[in-house]
Amino acid sequence: MHRLLRLLALAILGATATPGRGAAPAMPPHLLAKALAGPMKDLQEIVFCSRTRYDDGHWYANIGYYCDDQNKKAYPGNGQPDAGRLCAYNLRTGQIRTLLDAGAGSIRDPQVHYDGDRILFSYRKAGSDSFHLHEIRSDGTGLRQLTAGEFDDYEAAYLPDGGIVFVSTRCKRWVNCWMTQVGVLYRCDGDGGNITLLSANTEHDNTPWVLPDGRLLYTRWEYVDRSQVEFHHLWTMNPDGTGAMIYYGNMHPNILMIDAKPIPGTRKVVASFSPGHGVNEHAGIATVVSPDAGPDERALATPLHKGRLTRDPIALAEDCFLAARDNELVLLDGSGQAETLYTYPGPGQVHEPRPLMPRPRERVIEKRIRADQATGRYVLADVYNGRNLAGVRRGEVRKLLILESLPKQVNFSGGPDLVSWLGTFTLERVLGTVPVEPDGSACFDAPADRQLFFVALDKDDLAVKRMQSFTSVMPGETMSCVGCHEHRARTPENRAAARLQALSRPPSRIEPYAGLPDVLDFTRDIQPILDRHCVQCHGYEKREGGAILAGDLGPNWSHSFFTLFARRLVADGRNGLGNQPPRTIGSSASRLLQKVDGSHHEVGVTTNEWRTLWLWIESGAPYAGSYAALRNARQQEAAPAAMAAVFAEQRPLLNRRCGQCHEADPDGEARPLPLATEWGRKNKARAGRPTAVFERVVLENDPIARYSPNILLNLSRPERSPLLLGPLARQAGGFGSCGGQVFASASDPDYQLLLAAVRKGKGLFGAEPRFGAPGFKPNPQYVRELKRFGILPASFDLARDPIDCFAADQQYWRSFWREGASR
Repeated sequence: MHRLLRLLALAILGATATPGRGAAPAMPPHLLAKALAGPMKDLQEIVFCSRTRYDDGHWYANIGYYCDDQNKKAYPGNGQPDAGRLCAYNLRTGQIRTLLDAGAGSIRDPQVHYDGDRILFSYRKAGSDSFHLHEIRSDGTGLRQLTAGEFDDYEAAYLPDGGIVFVSTRCKRWVNCWMTQVGVLYRCDGDGGNITLLSANTEHDNTPWVLPDGRLLYTRWEYVDRSQVEFHHLWTMNPDGTGAMIYYGNMHPNILMIDAKPIPGTRKVVASFSPGHGVNEHAGIATVVSPDAGPDERALATPLHKGRLTRDPIALAEDCFLAARDNELVLLDGSGQAETLYTYPGPGQVHEPRPLMPRPRERVIEKRIRADQATGRYVLADVYNGRNLAGVRRGEVRKLLILESLPKQVNFSGGPDLVSWLGTFTLERVLGTVPVEPDGSACFDAPADRQLFFVALDKDDLAVKRMQSFTSVMPGETMSCVGCHEHRARTPENRAAARLQALSRPPSRIEPYAGLPDVLDFTRDIQPILDRHCVQCHGYEKREGGAILAGDLGPNWSHSFFTLFARRLVADGRNGLGNQPPRTIGSSASRLLQKVDGSHHEVGVTTNEWRTLWLWIESGAPYAGSYAALRNARQQEAAPAAMAAVFAEQRPLLNRRCGQCHEADPDGEARPLPLATEWGRKNKARAGRPTAVFERVVLENDPIARYSPNILLNLSRPERSPLLLGPLARQAGGFGSCGGQVFASASDPDYQLLLAAVRKGKGLFGAEPRFGAPGFKPNPQYVRELKRFGILPASFDLARDPIDCFAADQQYWRSFWREGASR
């Protein structure tokens, strides 16, 4: 049988094939013969591009420059010459045609026009830093540039109405947990004009493609109060940006679903399932996905192969797929077989194979937006209809709190840095509340083009359930939903009432909290409340319950901020897996509010103070209320250096004076650890993760609240460091909490050595005031990006000109608002 298939392939191909660069196999394999006799019978050539790898292991970090150093490039070649080519491989002759040789430039993301006579692609010319959309005829003539500017335009696809959808960094934002720029969905006319934003995402959108019904299928990465590395799945929207909806996978973490395209003649799609948080160049397992049982059915995702990862799969039929694999073009069937069509000799690897042939246009969906409006509308049928709502009684929810996740103009690390302690990665603006009717319905207008999410509140304004995804509306769009986190295959219940109560009146307007901040900052807004009501009993002189709520700075945050989380007085999203049970996140689960309601030693706050605390908790409980606090690489080195100055350099002293009591338990249970070795053990165990990340992970089993460097070291007033006060005798002004007398007085030579070490740690931060301290100034990168985005004038000089970082952030965020929009 195999011999007959080979003979059939030879008959189809003709006499002999003339090899091009990287010759085709001398004897065609049987998968190719079958394909040439079937779905590929009219196909002559495959278009693909070649380029070198980029260094960053992340699937998205392949455009622009790194935030810390604009001279460090993220695109293929990483600033060195690339070897980009746009080529066509002839299946009949084995020959290669070079349509465009980019020289030292880069080429990516080709797509063939419906007529098969031209190719759309993204091209970064040699000596330049940005990808722009280009088009070329299929014979290699007529190259023309469609977009221009300092931003990257890439991953483009033709639209059936004559337009183009693409991904672009024109959204002016940075990845919330990395150092590279964000690209989201845009569209433009066929000639590159009328560029229009389609997505409000603060994270990446990727690889849009048109489904047969006219919707766009794309990858959306998002994390609202949930893990930053788990949720990047398949979504759809209309080509005007309306109707954004999950397509598949948003309930299934730990996989990147990307490069999805429809399978002709079916409702299925094929996508690359890239493992974990995704890998370089979207490599993964080509997987067929069916939507027939809704977006959550795992069994309807079927892998096409095992072993070596492939890239950029595209279907010609339900059992015939092209893909790239390292430097090979491969053919896959539906049974797990893969055969090599062509091996590229380099330099670089092959990417994005596309059949060079005409194809039918998809359905055209009429536009639904009203460009003259600044708002859209939400209709919620029943807030009680959803998953993971056990214990929530009908009538319990009275309001929805409307929040906005805010984009970043800079970012320098894989964690939230000073925004939170491994909680929210973005600041969250409080827009206000809208009513929920007794039947569970709500209807309200909301600002368009903004990343919004909701919190269901009870009669006391305490959080019942928190939305851990986001939604947005386009101008004039009406977006409706069945319930909260409901199964997307469900329809509204057929109730006795003919009409939702919320639709029997005009849409609600979001009611803001007048006179209170909409973006909260811990030092500015929360610490003064703690100073007035809490520090008298929870400071360094009097430390009731072992809790310190004074605002002195540790290596990363203030002692008060650290204490509130280490002692679980505040419940945030915890960087978890999303859709948490009712009343486990936010105000209902935060004991801090109970401590100030008059029941805790008669401590009572004013109405505005309670509301401010509440707003802070519900908006993610951030530390820094400005992205100006985010630390560049040099600034991030100061905290571990300060810790090492004490716990590494003073190891012999700590072992001599503290080791007798602070012994490690052999089985690793949560006993007090040796102060001298704790820092080193954590550094080893966290395997490169930031201290904050590791501490939140081990909080359940480790006495972090007592022994973390973040509470032991006071880098505002070193003499107030609990590392010193704990072993210092009470009569000498210490805590006296170490049982036997360790330091009888502050004149003890070892005490003085430790004090000198903490002072040295403070000095390692340099003369620059830290965020939250008087005189703070942002880093140069923050200023650079605000200049680039038109928020600060080009003449702004950080050494000369004053800057209000909170106001600058607000101006940056407002630059995305539509005319006439409000907060």
